[in-house]
Amino acid sequence: MSSSGQQQRQQRPATVPCAYKTGRTLGQGTYAVVKEAVHIETGKYYACKVISKQLMRGREHMVRNEITSLKHVSQEHPGVVSLVDYFETMNNLYLVTDLCQGGELFDRICERGNYYENDAAQIVRTVMETVAFLHSIGVVHRDLKPENLLFRDRSEHSDLLIADFGLSRMINEEKLTALSTTCGTPGYMAPEVFKKTGHGKPVDMLGAMGVITYFLLCGYTPFDTESNADEIQRIISGDYKFEPAIYWQGVSEEARDFIRRLLTVEPSARMTAEEALKHPWLARVPSIHESGQKDLLPEIKKAFNAKATFRKAVNGIRMINRLRTETHEHQQARLEMEKNHRLANEEAEHLDQVWAQESAPRADP
Repeated sequence: MSSSGQQQRQQRPATVPCAYKTGRTLGQGTYAVVKEAVHIETGKYYACKVISKQLMRGREHMVRNEITSLKHVSQEHPGVVSLVDYFETMNNLYLVTDLCQGGELFDRICERGNYYENDAAQIVRTVMETVAFLHSIGVVHRDLKPENLLFRDRSEHSDLLIADFGLSRMINEEKLTALSTTCGTPGYMAPEVFKKTGHGKPVDMLGAMGVITYFLLCGYTPFDTESNADEIQRIISGDYKFEPAIYWQGVSEEARDFIRRLLTVEPSARMTAEEALKHPWLARVPSIHESGQKDLLPEIKKAFNAKATFRKAVNGIRMINRLRTETHEHQQARLEMEKNHRLANEEAEHLDQVWAQESAPRADP
């Protein structure tokens, strides 16, 4: 071997071992699986979002947007999940974030012995303060819903965090940027998203905070119907009521007014996050004894369970019908997606070995 070849070999950096080891699966979405991960050196646990490059092909901008938003907000506010690290292998992208071990918001509510309007107002205020922060630095989340509101730990006074910035975007006020992509979770989306007239910060208010507030007071969403098409039409026309009346007994007029001022079809008429925080329902929350508030938990559980059972039955029927009418192309696409999910998960389970193989020095030709 020539002296120049030896010199090149000596200059090569040593292989850097993988810093994380993945464990149990915490959840799974269309393009990614979320796994528990431990930092090998410190022993600290995190959540690791494993994104399949194959499944995200053509949608790479979504990952870039998520990383950009998380880098912008991380460590800046106690109500936002922070991005700790990110890296990639040949097949997957890995986003390492705070591990929220306190569970989802609604699950924690259902575990309580009682739940009053005052509690709902405190939750909404906490989330609204975080939304106000995000909007102040130009971040629109675009997928706010109860499932993306997580408690940091199991303690009584745990931080409530906004998670999953996969659909978020940074917007430039000076350039008057209007977003146009139709995205989000249908029942929590604003009319202008479906109309494709351009949207911005107001989508987090009606399409999310208004619906979340309604949900937290009764256990179901305001535009919920048997079909997605009907639900979208109701959102576009702002067609909702505080019914059935039994689930709204004991809910104050202030709370209803707060919801009305968020569930408006016209974005410019919707309260901003800062305005919402000044609304009487959030600005001053009376004590339970002072206001004689009703325990909402029994009716909320009843309404939620009834809707969940109905939804499960409807979705089951839809799945059966979909499989019956599934074309060969659809079947192949579904099987391909399942295969890519499996491959992404298998790589994540052996991340240390994959990392070692991909980062190993190559032999000289």
